[in-house]
Amino acid sequence: QVQLVESGGGLVQPGGSLRLSCAASGFTFSSYRMTWYRQVPGKEREQVAAITSTGSTNYVDSVKGRFTISRDNGKNTVYLQMNSLKPEDTAVYLCNANRVFYLGSVYNNDYWGQGTQVTVSS
Repeated sequence: QVQLVESGGGLVQPGGSLRLSCAASGFTFSSYRMTWYRQVPGKEREQVAAITSTGSTNYVDSVKGRFTISRDNGKNTVYLQMNSLKPEDTAVYLCNANRVFYLGSVYNNDYWGQGTQVTVSS
């Protein structure tokens, strides 16, 4: 059974830090691209940061220099270190695992966690 379980969200003051974790199970974690998204009610889901199976990373411009994504394949966990948080970072943060592969046909495995709330407010 595939599971992605996010944790680490909460209420933090502007300028503060949080570290989100996403614990994965039920699939070969090391083979998957892992992505953090965020969702604000009434807005489109936004890709925040991603890390490939080989460790390459990319970030949305608004978090560059403040957020860092990393993965620990031994623990089947992906992290999002968030520093210098701003009120506009307030959202539900969701973890996604994705792998596209070919076995006679193209397969796209795509899994989502339930999300963790991050609120940045004084």
